[in-house]
Amino acid sequence: SMKNLLIKNVYILQVCVAFVLCSPQAVTGSPVDCPNQDTAGTSCAISVEKLLERAVQHAELIYRVSEESKLLFDEMLISYGMNLHIPEGTMCAPKTVTVPRSKSEIKQISDKWILHSLLILAQFWIDPLVEVQASLENYENAPSALLTRSKWISTKLMSLEQGIMVLIRQILGEGSVTLEGPEETSDRFVSSNILETVRRDYSVIYCFRKDAHKMQTFLKLLKCRQIEKENCSLF
Repeated sequence: SMKNLLIKNVYILQVCVAFVLCSPQAVTGSPVDCPNQDTAGTSCAISVEKLLERAVQHAELIYRVSEESKLLFDEMLISYGMNLHIPEGTMCAPKTVTVPRSKSEIKQISDKWILHSLLILAQFWIDPLVEVQASLENYENAPSALLTRSKWISTKLMSLEQGIMVLIRQILGEGSVTLEGPEETSDRFVSSNILETVRRDYSVIYCFRKDAHKMQTFLKLLKCRQIEKENCSLF
């Protein structure tokens, strides 16, 4: 059944996440990477190659857990007798970040564009995911696995943001980075009734899942450019 499949998938994912993230060597993109240096500094003892490997691994796990979160939310909605639909054309990402649509466009984008786009996406979703995490605590009979996944994603996205900042310092030689943020979205995450709250929370999980895949893809492209340096493409 769908429920049993979900339970099996979540269990397998829990084992994978625990195995990878409990290893000191697998801590991804955080100040822990440079334990003997000021995190505001411009140097790090760990190579760019190792940082990129950890960032890609981290992004892959975030995406997988976001997939599981959506499935668990779908299952919860079924138990509530609800069926939410995200209309086609829903704006899920900041307008400042667009995905290259061809090989020629990929060749034209710079590593700086990729890194800054990654930072914009990570920072864009931190607050909405924290809000969803708090909101889910008030749901009646919310699956514990969904609550756990929500908390995990919020924490690890913050860690990934720190990792991206380290990569920006290492690859671009930039210290503090000030980016023009996406358009104001706070109204999108504010509602006064239960149905709208559920719709808002589902929209965040649905849309973040798509952007988590985008971050994973961008990091893989950047890793290829920095390490393999040839045959790097999204397609």
